[in-house]
Amino acid sequence: MTSQTPAPVRFNPFSAEFRHDPYPVYRRLREARPVHRTMGMWVLTGHAEVRQVLRDRTFGAGLIPELIDRQARRLAQDDITTIQHLARKSLVFTDNPDHARLRGLVNRVFTAGAVAGLRPLVTEIAEELVGRAWADGGMDAIADLAAPLPSTVMSRWLDLPDELSVQVAQWTHDIRFLLEPGLMSHADFAHVCHVVQEFADRLGSLVAERRSKPGDDLVSSLLAAETVGGDRLSDAEIVFVCMMCFVAGNETTKSLIGNGLLALLRHPQQDALLRDDPGLIPGAVAEMLRYDSPLQQTKRVATRTVEVSGQLIEQGDQVLLCLGAANRDPALCDRPEEFDITRDAQSHLAFGHGMHGCLGGLLAVLQAEVVFERLYRHAESLRLDSDNWEWQDQSFIVRGLTRLPLTVR
Repeated sequence: MTSQTPAPVRFNPFSAEFRHDPYPVYRRLREARPVHRTMGMWVLTGHAEVRQVLRDRTFGAGLIPELIDRQARRLAQDDITTIQHLARKSLVFTDNPDHARLRGLVNRVFTAGAVAGLRPLVTEIAEELVGRAWADGGMDAIADLAAPLPSTVMSRWLDLPDELSVQVAQWTHDIRFLLEPGLMSHADFAHVCHVVQEFADRLGSLVAERRSKPGDDLVSSLLAAETVGGDRLSDAEIVFVCMMCFVAGNETTKSLIGNGLLALLRHPQQDALLRDDPGLIPGAVAEMLRYDSPLQQTKRVATRTVEVSGQLIEQGDQVLLCLGAANRDPALCDRPEEFDITRDAQSHLAFGHGMHGCLGGLLAVLQAEVVFERLYRHAESLRLDSDNWEWQDQSFIVRGLTRLPLTVR
């Protein structure tokens, strides 16, 4: 009998099959070619390889501003000044020395103590949202819980006026296109430019108001942040920090809660275990982040030639880091394809690693922990209303649900 050579693994993040479940492809890529070149870039799927690049400060994170400029030229968009400033002044997309300066100032506000101090606020909002679901006998866990929670928490922390709070959820949804500029059409680009300008104008007025009359809110804290040398954030920088808190924080927190709930309810033994012992919630949230990471991919660009797992990545090469694949690497943990809330999953890369590690990771975890405390301390339990949950198809880097119908039993 003639042995057949296995067909090469094809990485196609655009396929419906991949969007529904990328993990079989990730597994085959890790086993065959954890570092390989395709679609004009390097694709990394192994935990060690992804972590190596995340830790290496010579890999730049400033690719998005370049891609925005490129897409603007392709679509003949001229007036992109505000979104250029947003991209070039956002922690997510800056490299040193700008990144170190911004991070040093913002870190003075986003401390572990400050985030922990938000627990009463998060609990109040979560109890209200969960209470409605229990009263109604069920909910769409995305529209009724996972989506409104992070937006409401951030709006309250910023102490936004009511009329602005009701707009930011839609603005945030629109602006997230900037994370994947190549997906934007001419109409999308024009709309995002308009939304960013309007959002920036409204936040700019808010910053000016808090400068003259500070309060106990995030904007006032950012205004007060100062280094030993006397450096402070400019008003424009504070505007962009606040804007990116919504853009970067909402989708990941929403997807963490939605993906985590789905994982629990599809694994009845784990669901029962958490209901019997809510003390497992912190470890369960870490496992949710590892098992079905909200942020699946992130990009870097090499600024020098680097060897990764025997492959030479040349200066200027783009690198796609598959965080979702790295988090299911057998080198990270035993039985990586299994959902096990009792395992130690703290070494996951769901929030990145190194100097670009997610600033809002602590807040996302806090919100998820509070939600599951509210849900799993009830005598009643949740169950999937049907198999009609839906995965979003508007982003390649974020994995999350748009619909998750649940009933109370």
